[in-house]
Amino acid sequence: MPEAFANRLLEGIRQTPAAEWIAVAAGLIYVVLIMRQRRLGWVFGGISAAILMVLAARARLPMNALLQASYVIAAVYGWWAWSRPGSERPIAFWHLRGHALALVICVLASLGLAQLLTMEGTSAFPFTDSLVACLGLVATWMVARVYVENWLYWIVVDTVSIYLFFSQGLVVASILYVLFLVIATVGFFNWLGKYRRQARSQ
Repeated sequence: MPEAFANRLLEGIRQTPAAEWIAVAAGLIYVVLIMRQRRLGWVFGGISAAILMVLAARARLPMNALLQASYVIAAVYGWWAWSRPGSERPIAFWHLRGHALALVICVLASLGLAQLLTMEGTSAFPFTDSLVACLGLVATWMVARVYVENWLYWIVVDTVSIYLFFSQGLVVASILYVLFLVIATVGFFNWLGKYRRQARSQ
């Protein structure tokens, strides 16, 4: 079993198109820059998302493709939000009611979308694909608002995305999400530390 997995992994890497490698590189740069609260990160995020949108659509992950499309839009919003004079936001926590409402909406929306996708037969993972897309949208909005918990959402999204992409043959993209998972974990503790230092200085 481990040998079969390793062979599949190596074969997937060998067959990876250049576009997927570019998406991986741009995605890594995006996460590192965003973790450091650098505005340029949104540019690389938009590039990575645009490429992954096409790859996800080809891999029968339509909701993930829509999610990537929303990331492109979010990258434009994030660049704008972080560019305005006096727009530098302090790191903060989102209130629990916001999280509860967001999670309920995501689950209900995903159940509805899964029904449609199942009927159309266009998704390999109707509910999971939809839920990841919805949580990713919430997490992206939280990044733009500089909420610490965005990293916790990304940890969940990245973990599930590893499985989705690998299952559909996008091996290098799944490796990208492994790296995203590690960076998201580091990002959470990084922003949490900044929040605590910020609170002590007030």
